[in-house]
Amino acid sequence: MNHYIGMKTIHPESIKELTVMPVVIAFFIITGLLVSLLNNRKFLLIWIVLFLISGIVGLYDFYLWEYDYGHNLDPTAAIKIEGMNYQPPLIGSKDLLNFTATSLPDIGGYIFFITGLVFILTYIYEKRINKSSAKY
Repeated sequence: MNHYIGMKTIHPESIKELTVMPVVIAFFIITGLLVSLLNNRKFLLIWIVLFLISGIVGLYDFYLWEYDYGHNLDPTAAIKIEGMNYQPPLIGSKDLLNFTATSLPDIGGYIFFITGLVFILTYIYEKRINKSSAKY
Protein backbone atom coordinates (compact mmCIF):
# COMPACT_ATOMS: atom_id res chain seq x y z
CA MET A 1 0.00 0.00 0.00
CA ASN A 2 2.83 2.42 0.86
CA HIS A 3 4.03 2.50 -2.75
CA TYR A 4 0.59 3.23 -4.19
CA ILE A 5 -0.21 6.11 -1.85
CA GLY A 6 3.21 7.71 -2.39
CA MET A 7 5.05 7.10 0.87
CA LYS A 8 8.83 7.37 0.80
CA THR A 9 10.73 4.13 0.56
CA ILE A 10 12.19 3.13 3.92
CA HIS A 11 15.98 2.77 3.78
CA PRO A 12 17.34 1.53 7.14
CA GLU A 13 20.77 3.07 6.49
CA SER A 14 19.17 6.54 6.32
CA ILE A 15 17.62 6.20 9.79
CA LYS A 16 20.26 7.54 12.20
CA GLU A 17 18.27 6.30 15.20
CA LEU A 18 19.16 2.73 14.27
CA THR A 19 22.85 3.51 14.85
CA VAL A 20 22.20 5.53 18.04
CA MET A 21 19.90 3.01 19.73
CA PRO A 22 22.55 0.35 20.47
CA VAL A 23 24.61 3.04 22.25
CA VAL A 24 21.59 4.20 24.26
CA ILE A 25 20.72 0.62 25.21
CA ALA A 26 24.33 -0.09 26.25
CA PHE A 27 24.35 3.11 28.31
CA PHE A 28 21.22 2.08 30.23
CA ILE A 29 22.45 -1.47 30.77
CA ILE A 30 25.85 -0.36 32.08
CA THR A 31 24.52 2.48 34.23
CA GLY A 32 21.66 0.31 35.49
CA LEU A 33 24.13 -2.32 36.66
CA LEU A 34 26.34 0.38 38.18
CA VAL A 35 23.37 1.92 40.03
CA SER A 36 22.40 -1.48 41.41
CA LEU A 37 25.97 -2.12 42.59
CA LEU A 38 26.28 1.33 44.20
CA ASN A 39 22.95 0.84 46.00
CA ASN A 40 22.26 4.58 46.12
CA ARG A 41 18.69 5.90 45.96
CA LYS A 42 19.70 9.24 44.40
CA PHE A 43 21.47 7.47 41.54
CA LEU A 44 18.49 5.17 41.14
CA LEU A 45 16.13 8.15 40.88
CA ILE A 46 18.41 9.86 38.33
CA TRP A 47 18.55 6.64 36.29
CA ILE A 48 14.75 6.30 36.36
CA VAL A 49 14.23 9.91 35.25
CA LEU A 50 16.74 9.52 32.40
CA PHE A 51 15.12 6.23 31.39
CA LEU A 52 11.63 7.80 31.33
CA ILE A 53 12.88 10.82 29.38
CA SER A 54 14.56 8.58 26.82
CA GLY A 55 11.32 6.60 26.43
CA ILE A 56 9.29 9.77 25.89
CA VAL A 57 11.86 11.16 23.43
CA GLY A 58 11.90 7.81 21.59
CA LEU A 59 8.11 7.74 21.25
CA TYR A 60 8.07 11.36 20.10
CA ASP A 61 10.79 10.66 17.52
CA PHE A 62 8.85 7.66 16.22
CA TYR A 63 5.70 9.81 16.01
CA LEU A 64 7.61 12.38 13.92
CA TRP A 65 8.80 9.64 11.55
CA GLU A 66 5.23 8.36 11.19
CA TYR A 67 3.95 11.89 10.61
CA ASP A 68 6.54 12.55 7.93
CA TYR A 69 5.89 9.27 6.12
CA GLY A 70 2.10 9.66 6.36
CA HIS A 71 1.80 13.31 5.34
CA ASN A 72 4.64 14.01 2.87
CA LEU A 73 3.37 11.88 0.02
CA ASP A 74 4.46 11.83 -3.59
CA PRO A 75 1.99 14.01 -5.54
CA THR A 76 2.27 11.64 -8.53
CA ALA A 77 1.17 8.58 -6.52
CA ALA A 78 -1.36 6.17 -8.05
CA ILE A 79 -3.87 6.58 -5.18
CA LYS A 80 -4.76 10.07 -3.97
CA ILE A 81 -7.66 10.98 -1.71
CA GLU A 82 -7.96 14.70 -1.08
CA GLY A 83 -7.48 15.64 2.57
CA MET A 84 -6.53 12.15 3.72
CA ASN A 85 -3.28 11.41 5.50
CA TYR A 86 -1.89 7.95 5.97
CA GLN A 87 -0.16 8.30 9.31
CA PRO A 88 -0.13 4.95 11.09
CA PRO A 89 -1.01 4.92 14.80
CA LEU A 90 1.77 5.32 17.35
CA ILE A 91 0.26 2.52 19.44
CA GLY A 92 -2.96 0.73 18.59
CA SER A 93 -4.96 0.28 15.38
CA LYS A 94 -6.32 2.63 12.75
CA ASP A 95 -8.25 2.09 9.53
CA LEU A 96 -6.58 3.50 6.43
CA LEU A 97 -8.93 3.03 3.47
CA ASN A 98 -9.69 -0.70 3.46
CA PHE A 99 -6.57 -1.60 5.48
CA THR A 100 -6.16 -1.77 9.22
CA ALA A 101 -2.76 -0.55 10.42
CA THR A 102 -1.71 -1.87 13.81
CA SER A 103 1.31 -0.69 15.76
CA LEU A 104 2.27 -2.50 18.95
CA PRO A 105 5.56 -2.80 20.82
CA ASP A 106 7.65 -5.87 20.10
CA ILE A 107 9.72 -7.81 22.61
CA GLY A 108 12.26 -4.97 23.03
CA GLY A 109 9.51 -2.51 23.95
CA TYR A 110 8.10 -4.90 26.53
CA ILE A 111 11.56 -5.50 27.99
CA PHE A 112 12.16 -1.75 28.34
CA PHE A 113 8.73 -1.25 29.92
CA ILE A 114 9.29 -4.07 32.43
CA THR A 115 12.81 -2.78 33.19
CA GLY A 116 11.49 0.71 33.94
CA LEU A 117 8.71 -0.74 36.07
CA VAL A 118 11.15 -2.90 38.06
CA PHE A 119 13.40 0.10 38.75
CA ILE A 120 10.43 2.28 39.79
CA LEU A 121 9.11 -0.44 42.12
CA THR A 122 12.63 -0.92 43.50
CA TYR A 123 12.86 2.81 44.24
CA ILE A 124 9.48 2.78 46.02
CA TYR A 125 10.45 -0.33 47.99
CA GLU A 126 13.82 1.11 49.01
CA LYS A 127 12.24 4.38 50.07
CA ARG A 128 9.71 2.58 52.28
CA ILE A 129 12.32 0.25 53.78
CA ASN A 130 14.60 3.17 54.68
CA LYS A 131 11.69 5.14 56.17
CA SER A 132 10.52 2.24 58.32
CA SER A 133 14.06 1.44 59.51
CA ALA A 134 14.66 5.12 60.34
CA LYS A 135 11.79 5.05 62.84
CA TYR A 136 13.48 2.40 64.97
